[in-house]
Amino acid sequence: MKQFTIPFTYRSQFISSIKEKRKAEDKMKKDFTPTLLNFGSLEIYLARHFGFCYGVENAIEIAFKTIEENAGKRIFLLSEMIHNPSVNKDLLNLGVQFLQDTSGNPLFPFETLTKDDVVIIPAFGTTLEIESKLIALGISIEKYNTTCPFVEKVWNRSEQIANKDYSVIIHGKPTHEETRATFSHAAKNAPSLVLNDMREAEILSQFILGREPIENFYTVFAGRYSEGFDAEKHLYKIGVVNQTTMLASDTQAIADFLKTTMIERYGLNDSNVQERFAETRDTLCYATNDNQSAVYGLLQQEADLAIVVGGYNSSNTSHLVELCEEKLPTYYIDHPDRIISKETITHFNFHNKIELSTTNYLPNKQPIRIIMTSGASCPDALVEKAIEKIAGYFISEEEVKAYLQSL
Repeated sequence: MKQFTIPFTYRSQFISSIKEKRKAEDKMKKDFTPTLLNFGSLEIYLARHFGFCYGVENAIEIAFKTIEENAGKRIFLLSEMIHNPSVNKDLLNLGVQFLQDTSGNPLFPFETLTKDDVVIIPAFGTTLEIESKLIALGISIEKYNTTCPFVEKVWNRSEQIANKDYSVIIHGKPTHEETRATFSHAAKNAPSLVLNDMREAEILSQFILGREPIENFYTVFAGRYSEGFDAEKHLYKIGVVNQTTMLASDTQAIADFLKTTMIERYGLNDSNVQERFAETRDTLCYATNDNQSAVYGLLQQEADLAIVVGGYNSSNTSHLVELCEEKLPTYYIDHPDRIISKETITHFNFHNKIELSTTNYLPNKQPIRIIMTSGASCPDALVEKAIEKIAGYFISEEEVKAYLQSL
């Protein structure tokens, strides 16, 4: 895989060493057991896969190269480059300005842009409407487009099934930048609908099966369907794609459920179900799969708690937290500074979007066992600092650094 040039401050020498060693030992990526960091009375188990993915490193490389090559020009990002506060803060400190917030609300008037300005499209991609607006202003969108190739793969797959007259069902968070972009691209070619979760898939199935009045569809899914969507006509042939950072198991469960719904509705079987349902399994992102599989591997380890590092508005990170919460007390932090002391940690509850402070989060036992991972937009350097901070409560700073350098 391509090696990217990104700021060295995002790297961690010891984590890179561990990842390279694990990669050499497991070229087929079949071993999802964690890596043990043994500090004596503290044991930290690092996930097999975590941190920056291909799309994130690609976006960061393009962004910093763009800044370097365009000194003196105004440089804008459509919205956050990736969902990590440290990276976005670095870009802002270099003079980059955001045109929108993550919900698409304007922060800087588009009409004041000129053809001499540079606009970077983030890794999530953007809508066709915004692309057209930028082109009309004379701004080149190709040169500084950091859209993840795996997001573009979803767009391409949507177009492929649209060309075979399937309507496109998108499993994603309706307000997320990537989902909005995917919806825009899909809706260009086919009737499209966004589903947030299995509950909504179950509701949709009732309309497909004729168990709910079809006119209620437009109220239940208001704001989720493309212009001209006709629920009586456009649910007869469907395919499911996803926001690439959703739980892979959730997307597959929704697809399997809707496939079963179509089989029931039209009296199909596995040999002819493709007449009504498109196979789209290949739109699941490799990094999402790897990181989530690595968490399942982590959870096989006996542990006392989990720490997950990543931006609080990071979809893929929140799903890693969700998996860990099923088994362990889980602390979601966006920076090592949230680890206040051996007694206190500040962390995020992504379910109700509030930050909490918890005392006595470390159990009074030996050894304390912690599982740790991070989101795909989190620099390894932040994970290293989190490890150093916690380990420093049990052994000296010099001992921590010596141990990590020996790995």
